[in-house]
Amino acid sequence: MPTPWWRNAVVYQVLPRSFADASGDGIGDLPGLTSKLDHLTDLGVDALWLTPCYRSPWTDAGYDITDHRQVDPALGTLADFDRMLAEAHARGLRVLLDVVPNHTSDQHEWFRRALAATPGSPERDRYVFKDGRAPGRPPSNWESRFGGSAWTRTSDGQWYLHLFAPEQPDLNWRDPRVREEFAGILRFWGDRGVDGFRVDVAAALVKDLREPLRDVVGGEGCEGLDDFAANPDHPFLDRPEVHEIYREWNRIFHEFDPPLIGVAEAWVRGDRRVRYIRPGELQQAFNFEFLRVRWRAADYRRVVAESIAAARSVGRTATWALNNHDVVRQVSVLGLPRDVDPRVWLTTNGTDPPADLELGTRRARAAIMLVLALPGSAYLYQGEELGLPEVADLPAQALGDPKRSGKDKGRDGCRVPLPWTRGGPSFGFGGARPWLPQPRDWGDYSVEAQRGDPDSMLELYRSALRLRREFSGHESFSWDDRNIGDVLAFRRGDVLVLVNTGSTTAQLPAGSVLLASSPLEDGLPADTAVWLRRE
Repeated sequence: MPTPWWRNAVVYQVLPRSFADASGDGIGDLPGLTSKLDHLTDLGVDALWLTPCYRSPWTDAGYDITDHRQVDPALGTLADFDRMLAEAHARGLRVLLDVVPNHTSDQHEWFRRALAATPGSPERDRYVFKDGRAPGRPPSNWESRFGGSAWTRTSDGQWYLHLFAPEQPDLNWRDPRVREEFAGILRFWGDRGVDGFRVDVAAALVKDLREPLRDVVGGEGCEGLDDFAANPDHPFLDRPEVHEIYREWNRIFHEFDPPLIGVAEAWVRGDRRVRYIRPGELQQAFNFEFLRVRWRAADYRRVVAESIAAARSVGRTATWALNNHDVVRQVSVLGLPRDVDPRVWLTTNGTDPPADLELGTRRARAAIMLVLALPGSAYLYQGEELGLPEVADLPAQALGDPKRSGKDKGRDGCRVPLPWTRGGPSFGFGGARPWLPQPRDWGDYSVEAQRGDPDSMLELYRSALRLRREFSGHESFSWDDRNIGDVLAFRRGDVLVLVNTGSTTAQLPAGSVLLASSPLEDGLPADTAVWLRRE
């Protein structure tokens, strides 16, 4: 059997509102994306993942959906989507869509009917409505990932569950109508020609709703990763019943030729995450442990070894990513001391301490060479190939992320619209002022400024993606005996990969240099990666 395309693919994440604006209203759209597809093929990626473009009030970047079968008018039409899909496929690019099965918008017709109905009615069964423990007290201590209680009280005294914003009520996956609806959504987009789905909040769909509801012990809401020691039978995360859903979805995926794929956003540890990619379920799951490593060889070694072993145990490949639309950009993170929490740093508008962007860029160049050399799939976030830093000083009046609070400035800083040209009112993003303000120096990071410059981040990405194809077809991986101390060293066939996360120059073995993230000076300098072909 031929190797499925996704096992070793490079997937580029597009946040459509921030990618390119064809209509000139300051909001990125599907025609804008279509006009820039050549950028993705020139870059050398295999697929794009499109974050939600459905009808939405846009309370949470489109993850609050009123209709999964319609494109939001701000982004275009279904005809625009079909045109984008056809143009992508004509260039050999696959297309993945976000599917958001945990919750809807509070403006969804289902939820409007639920609020208008009486307690205990079938309309309310599609969501999670509960009576409080006592007058004025919610049904449990469950916390929203965006802060505060995960329960909101209705006018008739009942409470509804929302693991995210109050405008995002959680669906009840024990109701067969919910299952039927999402089976129909998958088939709708599969019939239009999409190649698969990224599954939002994949671990949280099923909740233990037996009365009385169990409180979460310790931990902080639904972030996962750390909650399971105190909650091995977590009441709303990673319930065993969730896998029944993905087995059903897998059967739907195989109604298409070639089969669709599913990628789980599951904020759980690797030993639990691997269950989502067992044969008969989804095909990939994001590796958030790798994303959280802060430039330390020993930590990379541990996470890489565990991730590869876990994926191989179920016949899959691992996934790797440095950025996405929910986290502070790596150029800024890697320019901060390791003991500085990037989210706390953001609340100071990026001033305490100032990020060393020169250091962060140097490390980010080396980090992407590490990512692209590992066996499995790599996920790139838009603008990463331009070396964009986090826009940490966005003014308060520009912020719109519901996750923001006194302790969290939110995620807007990694969602600022892309710069395409050196100048213009929005650096080539569109004809009007964009929905989030761009920094004055944004043009220096633009595609126009970097294209053709051999020292630029963009050209490093293009070179690495081109060379990657020479060894990504096979999945061999072995540690090299130089893999000690601050140097990460491993082999992919006849290619030796070295990454120096230390502060001093390391010895460079003999071999032909295929690519280096920074100039090599009498060895492998600190914060530098190199791909060598041994002679």
